Formats: sequence, structure tokens, C-alpha cells
Amino acid sequence: MDKNPRPDSCKCIQGVVCDVKNCVHHDGECYCTAKEISVGPTYAISSADTVCATFKSK
Repeated sequence: MDKNPRPDSCKCIQGVVCDVKNCVHHDGECYCTAKEISVGPTYAISSADTVCATFKSK
């Protein structure tokens, strides 16, 4: 069961939760409204090494 179920009216990426409230794609709750996301870099070996390349500051 999802801790944060996606509202049916939300134009969000299903299953993608985001806490970065200063991103233009953040819906004001906890979801990403981008049409797609890109996460990298390719050499990452842990989550601490990754970044959301889709992030754009408000």
C-alpha cells in the first residue's frame, strides 16, 4: 500500500514521489509533474551519487 497515494486528479508521474519543493515540477504536495524524469549519472553506485537531471529551480 502506498504511503502517499496519488490523487486521481493529479497530473503527476505515477509512483514518483518528490520532496524537492523548490523544483518547477513539484506539485505542492509530494509528486513530480514533469512529463518524464532523467536520473543519473551513469557511474552512480549508490543513491547518494544520483541527481535528478530534470530538476529546475522555481
